[in-house]
Amino acid sequence: MDLKSKFRHVMDYPVEGIDFIDITTVLQDAQYFRHAVDSMIEKVSDIDFDIVVGTDARGFLFASPIAYRMGKGLALIRKKGKLPYKTVTEEYQLEYGADAMEMHEDAVEPGQKVLMVDDLLATGGTARAGIRLVEKLGGKVTGLIYLIELEYLNGREKINGYRVDSVVQF
Repeated sequence: MDLKSKFRHVMDYPVEGIDFIDITTVLQDAQYFRHAVDSMIEKVSDIDFDIVVGTDARGFLFASPIAYRMGKGLALIRKKGKLPYKTVTEEYQLEYGADAMEMHEDAVEPGQKVLMVDDLLATGGTARAGIRLVEKLGGKVTGLIYLIELEYLNGREKINGYRVDSVVQF
């Protein structure tokens, strides 16, 4: 099944010059969605981890079924101001600006091994900030999995030293 051909490219979204890769075309097709999740699970099946951490918001779509299928708990990284309890915060740079994200201060226990899940690896800013959040809480990131990786943006450079897997590369 060719996942790469199923994605829709939306030029100049959310700002001019960005080629936004729309995953809704995969999510709408049950066979492709199942294949996407199964492919992500296959890539990380040999990683030792205790909990899955999904990144706001599209990362939740893949982190949830991965955690469920692999029998693990799920913790969330959200955009600043979206979590109801006490949080830790990390600021980061996007391809088109700056932002901040948070985790509940009890989302990851000290010493827990973490698999981080998101839909897309671009410049690595979000990934690096997520790693810092997990580490602030005493967790250890043992792997990161993405449905899509934009190799031409060199995001892996910001997360050098961590295991990174992706299903589809552009």
